[in-house]
Amino acid sequence: MSNLPNCPKCNSEYTYEDGSLLVCPECAYEWAAGSSPENNNDQKVVKDAHGNVLTDGDSVTVIKDLKVKGSSSVLKIGTKVKNIRLVEGDHDIDCKIDGFGAMKLKSEFVKKV
Repeated sequence: MSNLPNCPKCNSEYTYEDGSLLVCPECAYEWAAGSSPENNNDQKVVKDAHGNVLTDGDSVTVIKDLKVKGSSSVLKIGTKVKNIRLVEGDHDIDCKIDGFGAMKLKSEFVKKV
């Protein structure tokens, strides 16, 4: 049995490795395997639909037609979004899309370019 550390957030003993990250299945907290909890400061790892890690300033492409809430228009598949900003919440990407304006997107509906 492997000797993995407990979760720094909830102290669960059921952590597991996912690539270079350690993951807690109870609270969904992710952290780098070699880092100490003091250096991490609750940074949420945001991934696109294919599992690529997203960072502020990345460019992404929409992978599914998305209805725009409060409007009759649709954000089409393949729409490119430049210079995203990651935020906390259900919709974890803030961006500005040409022709639509400011918008929030879920990371599960985009892929990194």
